[in-house]
Amino acid sequence: MNTPETQDEPAVVVEGLKNVFGSHVVHEDLDLTVRRGEILGVVGGSGTGKSVLLRSIIGLQPPAAGHIEVLGGEVAEERDPGDIDVRSRWGVLFQGGALFSTLTVAENIEVPLREFHPEIGDELRREIALYKIKLAGLPEDAADKFPSELSGGMRKRAGLARALALDPELLFLDEPTAGLDPIGAAAFDELTRELQETLGHTVFLITHDLDTLYEICDRVAVLADKRVIAVGTIPELLALDHPWIQEYFNGPRGRAAQSAQRRAKAKAMDKIRKAGA
Repeated sequence: MNTPETQDEPAVVVEGLKNVFGSHVVHEDLDLTVRRGEILGVVGGSGTGKSVLLRSIIGLQPPAAGHIEVLGGEVAEERDPGDIDVRSRWGVLFQGGALFSTLTVAENIEVPLREFHPEIGDELRREIALYKIKLAGLPEDAADKFPSELSGGMRKRAGLARALALDPELLFLDEPTAGLDPIGAAAFDELTRELQETLGHTVFLITHDLDTLYEICDRVAVLADKRVIAVGTIPELLALDHPWIQEYFNGPRGRAAQSAQRRAKAKAMDKIRKAGA
């Protein structure tokens, strides 16, 4: 829970990050700040290290250099055994859901509960799992199904349910709509925004989906040239003359997303006018 003292603190601060694989430098002198309560979209071309950045922030990819602070503490620093593990304050949806194939959906959701709250009994743990399943928009009977029995969209929602298991303050979503049809992707976007508004999450969202960026992201961070070259609203990014930004947001798909957003806004305004008539 945020206190008055932490409300204005950023959720994530990355300073001078460097990631290296052999002789290949992925990131160098990368800086990024994620504000509490926002949905930050992260975009970039192939090979710019979007997922590597996520893995660095959550401590799965030790950086060659730099400083990373999440929810007021350093991820890599040693903590006293009595301290609350910062990992229990975030949830992660990896690409494809990354569910354990030999566990049911409910059992997958129970994994972080068993790790961080072993004192919770079996019955309560099951109840929590069922609640998270409903929260992620899955039917209750999905609880006892295995990942192989689910559609791609349902696996994404099951992965989201697991990410929500510990009531996190911070959600990391890696390509959550990749591979979904337009209707399924739009529904997942709507769910993400509803959860953020209802539960107050901060969301770090890696995506290639321009519709997602336009529909739910408060700001967008652009990865290029081994660093974050710009962070801002889409109108602010469109005012920049960087060639990748212009090609990405003003290309055919970008123009289609802009048109779709204009139509959605016009439809919403029409509903408001009719309601007031």
